[in-house]
Amino acid sequence: MDSKQILIVDDDISLCQMLKLTFKKEGADVHTAMDGRQGLQKFFELKPDLVLLDIRMPDIEGWDVCRQIRMMSEIPVIMLTTLNRNEEIVRGLECGADDFVTKPFSRSVLIARAKAALRRNRIVEVEQPKLDYQDDYLSVLLDERRVLVEGEPVKLSSREFNLLAYLVENADRVLTHEQILDKVWGWEYRDSPDYIHVYLSHLRKKIEPNAKLPIYLQTEHGIGYRFCKN
Repeated sequence: MDSKQILIVDDDISLCQMLKLTFKKEGADVHTAMDGRQGLQKFFELKPDLVLLDIRMPDIEGWDVCRQIRMMSEIPVIMLTTLNRNEEIVRGLECGADDFVTKPFSRSVLIARAKAALRRNRIVEVEQPKLDYQDDYLSVLLDERRVLVEGEPVKLSSREFNLLAYLVENADRVLTHEQILDKVWGWEYRDSPDYIHVYLSHLRKKIEPNAKLPIYLQTEHGIGYRFCKN
């Protein structure tokens, strides 16, 4: 994490100070913001490599901060919260968060998650898939990182595209939840299948003729998913 710019957005002063010291020991340059508005301002100024974002804050909540960050950047965002219900985790993922860590948390676990998020972001920048998929309805141009539906471009997040690319590269092959999480998110997430469910749902709405009756992104119940050529 040497020289990585990390922005912590949380209205808990003592927690901010603890996290600042923790990540400085890892070699990172750490900045803090005490509310969502200040967090967005510092995000624009600093262009950090990673954001640690609390959900429950005055003024602008973390959900909205994350959405605004996602409109401009694909940098990793880890949401910090006291909430632990599945629906809240799903909501965080729908806002574009890369991870969701529940308070109280172990410092070592948070550092490991942060390193994993930074590592995945670096891999995304250098890896280039090779095999495309095209038919009369759908085109997935992996080298160009573009997706077209009936000739019109479809906007995907970086994570959505990486998930689709992995499935396309293994077309007609069933990929387990563990394989997908390991490849797209990292081995640390093998026990988090909710991540896949949320992103597959988003992808189906964007690329399927009928998201409720998918023809490309097929579920293999109890096992995983596969991309079907048509």
